[in-house]
Amino acid sequence: MKGKEMSIVVELNDVHKSFGSNAVLKGVSFSVPKGQVVAIIGKSGSGKSTALRCIDRLEIIDKGHIEVCGHRVSDPGIELRRLRMDVGIVFQSYNLFPHLTVEQNVMLAPRAVKKKSKDEARELSHRTLSQVGLLDKAQAYPEQLSGGQQQRVAIARSLAMEPKVMLFDEVTSALDPQLTGEVLRVIEQLASEGMTMVLVTHEMEFAARVADTIIFMHEGKVWETGPGSMLKNPQTPELKEFMAYGL
Repeated sequence: MKGKEMSIVVELNDVHKSFGSNAVLKGVSFSVPKGQVVAIIGKSGSGKSTALRCIDRLEIIDKGHIEVCGHRVSDPGIELRRLRMDVGIVFQSYNLFPHLTVEQNVMLAPRAVKKKSKDEARELSHRTLSQVGLLDKAQAYPEQLSGGQQQRVAIARSLAMEPKVMLFDEVTSALDPQLTGEVLRVIEQLASEGMTMVLVTHEMEFAARVADTIIFMHEGKVWETGPGSMLKNPQTPELKEFMAYGL
């Protein structure tokens, strides 16, 4: 980002979250400036997906503060509808409606939540399907698409809400390498267009190439943070070990 100080879109401050007696987040703090890509990496169970889900208030934190696009996510009185108009989230499962065409799947939320007219929603749908390279599949049904194509439709569906920040939770973990490449190219394109993103990923090369900042989580804490180059030169034994076995 050029010019003055970057505005912060996502901020977590001393966030704690337990499930029963299992403390999953133990004082997590990080921030995401506008237009930046932050990749969260770490072993299974390190808290990375939970941290992501807390940003969209899919999980309610026990302690700490989260602010996203000016919304105080940790505030019990938050208007979730308004938060989720600003935050798009894509999971590893696509969750498309099988009885609706691709176009209808993408049109649904803009019509229901943002009260767009049918024509406006269709235009949005076509624009976002073009962004993910699937406009030619607008009239297809999900079952006629590959996993990679379905995941790209799920991304288009989130983009159609015109969010200020996109969250991606291991969106390629169910895909084979070729389809993974398809989806990662879409995310890379979004990064080049200046979309603010937080992604939980196990694709290390991709993270190193695309992310402005990488956060390595370990045992519920932010353990090491740095640019993509930190993966080649880990400063902690834990990240060294993770890079040795995690690739």
